[in-house]
Amino acid sequence: MNLKFKIYNLQLRHVFRIARGEESIAPIVIVELHHDGIIGYGEAAPSSRYGESVETVVKFYHKINLAKFNSPFETDSIMNYLNSISNGDTSAKCGIDLAIHDWIGKKLNISLSNYFGFDRSKLATSSFTIGMDSPEMLFKKIKEADDYPILKIKLGSENDEETIKLIRKITDKPLCVDANEGWKDKNLALERIKFLEDKNILFVEQPMPANQIKDTEWLREKSNLPLIADENVLSLSDIAQIANAFDGINIKLMKCTGIREAMRMIHTAQGLNLKIMMGCMIESSIAISAGAQLLPILNYPDLDGNVLITNDPFDGLINKNGNLLISNRPGLGVEPNEKYNSTPYLK
Repeated sequence: MNLKFKIYNLQLRHVFRIARGEESIAPIVIVELHHDGIIGYGEAAPSSRYGESVETVVKFYHKINLAKFNSPFETDSIMNYLNSISNGDTSAKCGIDLAIHDWIGKKLNISLSNYFGFDRSKLATSSFTIGMDSPEMLFKKIKEADDYPILKIKLGSENDEETIKLIRKITDKPLCVDANEGWKDKNLALERIKFLEDKNILFVEQPMPANQIKDTEWLREKSNLPLIADENVLSLSDIAQIANAFDGINIKLMKCTGIREAMRMIHTAQGLNLKIMMGCMIESSIAISAGAQLLPILNYPDLDGNVLITNDPFDGLINKNGNLLISNRPGLGVEPNEKYNSTPYLK
């Protein structure tokens, strides 16, 4: 097996602000896994929240040697090998995992969703994310998202109540709220949730910092809105530890190392009666299409990363006003376009 990769800068339609910071460009690393005349595509979208950058991803890729394996069908052995190199580097590992699964689907000439035996008629509508912004820009963003039936609103600042009041003057659509660990005091968090309870909110995601799990347990006992864990859940081993503090988990391929681990997390969470959300970073159609292959077993899809950018280098999943249409092409169902083909490889 041979690995190639490129750095690619995703350009956002608007500056994207959350409680921890903002960005207008999201660098990613695109992976090509070459074997037996087939190319499997993957993507690493690193997050500084988890100590990664495109530089750390490239450094990790320079450490690995996949030539020691006979084929991508040795998925468990390959991923165990990657995990033996480091405890972190989750998005870098995810890039390999996605490329493996894309390759396998192409080799078998079947979409990954069909490979897993999912009922593709059971699909759900994705939310559309609105980042923090000025009242004028919030109004503009919400109007631009007029055709999307569910909005995801980033909170976690001192202006949270004003933000929701403004949004409710514009639309009565159901909202998903993501505080991104922004409410650091449990009494403040409870106050914010009580304010939200009659505002047609579906759930509140990561209301408090991940290291305040006891406070989050206290909050859940008093909250009438479901709480969804994001930063508190990176991989399978985290789920049992947070089950008493949350009603569901947000699985992101980039923080759990990919589809292999995501499937294990879903089965475990379902066994603990936790709802399943599939979220994303700012990502291209490679990673978004990968997450969408699991749509039939998700409760809350939040797969809009590719519609928040202007220069997607791949064609794949179609997001039609929140309705996610999975391609019937094999593997992840993605194909590179001219933007990708004009980008040089790294050595």
